[in-house]
Amino acid sequence: MSAPAPETERDERANPFERDLLPASPDGLRNRMYRLLFHHETPAERNFDIALIVTILVSVIVVLLDSEPAVKDRWHSALLAAEWAFTIVFTIEYGLRLWAVRRPLRYATSFFGIIDLLAILPSYLSLLFAGSQYLLVIRVLRLLRVFRVLKLVQYSSEASVLITAMARSRRKISVFVCALITIVVIFGALMYVVEGPEHGFTSIPTGMYWAVVTMGTVGFGDISPGTPFGRFVTSILILIGYSIIAVPTGIYTAELASTLRPKRRHVRCRECGLQDHEQEAWHCRRCGSGLPPEEPTP
Repeated sequence: MSAPAPETERDERANPFERDLLPASPDGLRNRMYRLLFHHETPAERNFDIALIVTILVSVIVVLLDSEPAVKDRWHSALLAAEWAFTIVFTIEYGLRLWAVRRPLRYATSFFGIIDLLAILPSYLSLLFAGSQYLLVIRVLRLLRVFRVLKLVQYSSEASVLITAMARSRRKISVFVCALITIVVIFGALMYVVEGPEHGFTSIPTGMYWAVVTMGTVGFGDISPGTPFGRFVTSILILIGYSIIAVPTGIYTAELASTLRPKRRHVRCRECGLQDHEQEAWHCRRCGSGLPPEEPTP
């Protein structure tokens, strides 16, 4: 059997953040550009990432300042010029990333590729739709690259615990959401019948909006009941809202605790018959006898 090609070995060693970001060339200018844009081992690569993070922060601050009326009246032209300068820089960087990778489309459709595109798109959309440039604050998502720069990728396993718990509780939460929607529809229709348009409940969807606001204990006050029975229904809905607000939290917390619980071995001790043991236990915790090997799952 022939030895694997260097590119194949590099593909196998790629970490989760780089599997879709493979170099277009094993050497030359494109490879050097790839390492500068996607790696952070050498001082030059790390300095580039740090400079990129600082640039992102400054560009977001520029957008925030431009939304402040007092600052905008005096410095709008300078802020607009700075905003377009950052957009041009990020556009060139995005083009270089597409040029440096072996599969540009694969990078463009990856998580960071989509974020990089969204970081420049609002500026160009502002030429057609006024005000779109304020969506440039989405550039702050690019700061997720700090996990690579500071070598915090190992903490992604902690995030996976939260995601796993959410995935395991999705069915219970789905049932809860369905029950919640049912309550909202029923109370929205009830208030439409009881209160009617004269008190602001002009339609069932409007009543549903009121029910959501009331159950969320927000109570904007833009729509409120005017009849005694309507106020009675409102009181019941508020109590329902207080009683169910902790349900999804309890479901998720239970699944999270289950996910964090240490894994157990389920083998029967030959001496005392105990079946539950620590994952790495070699001896029974009750009688001290040696445990048989765990049977492989078929």
